[in-house]
Amino acid sequence: MANEDKKDFNAMLKDNKGMPKLQIITDSKSIEKYGGSRMYFAPPIAYDEIMKQIPYGKVITVGKIRDYFAAKNEADFTDPITAGIFVSIAAWASEQRSDSLTPYWRTLKANGELNSKYPGGIERQKAQLMAEGHTIIQKGRKNIKYYVADYEKALFDLSL
Repeated sequence: MANEDKKDFNAMLKDNKGMPKLQIITDSKSIEKYGGSRMYFAPPIAYDEIMKQIPYGKVITVGKIRDYFAAKNEADFTDPITAGIFVSIAAWASEQRSDSLTPYWRTLKANGELNSKYPGGIERQKAQLMAEGHTIIQKGRKNIKYYVADYEKALFDLSL
């Protein structure tokens, strides 16, 4: 995101934009890719609420949060685009608050990848995760990415 210092992320977090909602999609490629036609949209605050539940030493992926919302709302999948945006909004909103902080650094991208769009970028997320006992590994030579090693062992269970 750009111009983070000029945006009110807590207002964005509370703006549900007509969500939650369930939408039926008809695009055959999307139906095949996501395994169904019932797409769920969770509001930004719902991501923040889930992210706040992740305890010290545990992690979650955006995909696991999406799977949880889909199962809870009898949908085939949760929209991946808004999910990525709303997770970033939750992180930046937490950064702008002095109370009720969200441990956003515990929410990872697919395969345990760190998120460069969080406040402080990869370096801060890496430091926060290492402080909680996680090992961070680097992959790639040109397009370097960072991951939590064996993140599956530290996944928080979002049981229904």
